[in-house]
Amino acid sequence: MEKRHNYVLWFEECDLKSFPLVGGKNASLGELLKADIPVPPGFAITTSAYNLFLEQRNIKKEIFKTLKSIKTEDMDSVEEASKTIRALIEGTEMNDDLQDYIGEFYRRLSKKCNVPAVPAAVRSSATAEDLPTASFAGLQDTFLWIRGVDDILTHVKKCWSSLFAPRVISYRIKMGIPHEQVEISVGVQKMANAWSAGVMFTLNPATGDQSTIAIDANFGFGESVVSGECTPDNFIINKITDEIIKKSISHKTILYTRDPESHCVVKQAIPDERTDIQCLVDKDAIGLARIGKKIEKHYGKPMDIEWAIDKDTPGKAKIMILQSRPETSWSDKKIEPVMKPRSSALAHICAELVAGKKVN
Repeated sequence: MEKRHNYVLWFEECDLKSFPLVGGKNASLGELLKADIPVPPGFAITTSAYNLFLEQRNIKKEIFKTLKSIKTEDMDSVEEASKTIRALIEGTEMNDDLQDYIGEFYRRLSKKCNVPAVPAAVRSSATAEDLPTASFAGLQDTFLWIRGVDDILTHVKKCWSSLFAPRVISYRIKMGIPHEQVEISVGVQKMANAWSAGVMFTLNPATGDQSTIAIDANFGFGESVVSGECTPDNFIINKITDEIIKKSISHKTILYTRDPESHCVVKQAIPDERTDIQCLVDKDAIGLARIGKKIEKHYGKPMDIEWAIDKDTPGKAKIMILQSRPETSWSDKKIEPVMKPRSSALAHICAELVAGKKVN
């Protein structure tokens, strides 16, 4: 294989300049590491590997021929094309050299983590993920708790094929983005064995207020929060004073976690004694908010962040950032912050006292 170093890159080798090679998600993970943000280790299978696979197995022409057969307003033709292309990609075996090369990186990752066949999250990272005029975030597939070289390779192909899921094809058509201009990378990242997880916005997504940070949390992996299957606990934190100014503890009924026997991700009912208790302690919510501020400062814009509290870390909970992307709903709008900016936390507190408000 020529230019082997272009086919797989460690996250540490990625940054925003790597976007055409590793897509938005993986570029962001590399950028986070450069900013000293805690990120589980992993590697990116690049767009060069994806293109090599299509060319070596002579399936590229067939894919684009199938896409040309789509009747734009006919969802049935989109569904049929998607089904054909996905079966073609997932049913085509990778070249032995490419399999061995990806497998070697997975073995190195397992050694680095000191865990044989380390469980991994296999995440799609497309090159059109967060364009100024369109966001593909969440449209391509992610697979959790994947173990062993064979399963990693199988799910890499599933991620590649998700570039041609019906809603992704339809979105590209709607946004006028040519299919051939979008490529895909795949991230293989050590799975965080999450006690609790969720999402964090470095503004209030309900109001656009950039003086606060909003955190949604549930027990287990973050899938239940991202998919909207649960009503999560919610924390609103003041960016200036790092104090929790609002906290809503929800009745939480389901979580995603690892089944100890099958070693697969399963959806489970939360035990009755835990359904109404806080899943993220105040100290960790504030710690998360501080990391969120650091990420926002590095990017210079409000961010949408996925996180987990890793219960495998001995001694104390460890906050891990799983991915980060620019927030898209409010970022382009002019929003006046609810609180006026102050020169320091002391100035903020004094202003609140003068206004007759209680300061904890």
